[in-house]
Amino acid sequence: MIRLLIFALLGAAAPAVAAPALADLTVNPVIDRGYRQMYNLNFDEAHKTFAEWERDHPADPIGPVSNAAAYLFAEFDRLNILHSEFFVDNSVFHRRPKITPDAVVRQAFDQELDKSAGLSDKILMQMPDDPDALFAKVLTLGLRADYEALIERRDFDALKVIKNSRATAEKLLMIQPNYYDAYLAIGVENYLFSLKAAPMRWILQAGGAQTDRGRGEEDLRLTAEKGRYLNPYARLLLAVAALRDKNIPKARDLLGALAREFPHNRLYAQELAQLH
Repeated sequence: MIRLLIFALLGAAAPAVAAPALADLTVNPVIDRGYRQMYNLNFDEAHKTFAEWERDHPADPIGPVSNAAAYLFAEFDRLNILHSEFFVDNSVFHRRPKITPDAVVRQAFDQELDKSAGLSDKILMQMPDDPDALFAKVLTLGLRADYEALIERRDFDALKVIKNSRATAEKLLMIQPNYYDAYLAIGVENYLFSLKAAPMRWILQAGGAQTDRGRGEEDLRLTAEKGRYLNPYARLLLAVAALRDKNIPKARDLLGALAREFPHNRLYAQELAQLH
């Protein structure tokens, strides 16, 4: 599960956390149910739930991009590439075996991403500051980067998409600072790139990437504490950060909470068992 998170879903600076007080964003119960089904590895039910929302709300881009996420999670689960050791140990990541993606899944994944992107663009042409449409674009870009990096291994292509996702998240947070799920895109870029060797960080910074580890962890914490749909992403990323720092108690606490919250997700339990 952790492998997906550390590389992607994801330069002006993002808005400060001390933003004007805003009412909490409302959780969409149908979309929330679909994400919880997905985190429990119940992909068939997640597809049904997201398809239900798409059918009843055909103009809303969050339905198809969420359905695309369920396709990607299912493919990662099938290919057994959702394990923390790939990110805690860089040498293991670079030696990972080649994989064969499912062409049917890829087609369905692309169709849902394209559908969501088209709906988002249509909304943003009339309302450029629509926060939900911007968030759907953040997710669309992040998921596309996930596929390029972890399945197709097109790392440099994925980096371009990650930067676009982060820039879109920054625009969204300038408009709606309490859209806490969007902080994940910025947090991932900063944390991930901060782990690179100094010469690579300089190259990334010259290309407009952000590499501030402290900033990355803070943004991940915001999503972990206050996000609507992506807080499990952020909690897993923080668990990876704890493992890299050899802070086993913190990693155990994070993974233990996830395992209790999503008892059907064997991956959380497996990751937790490795810490005992």
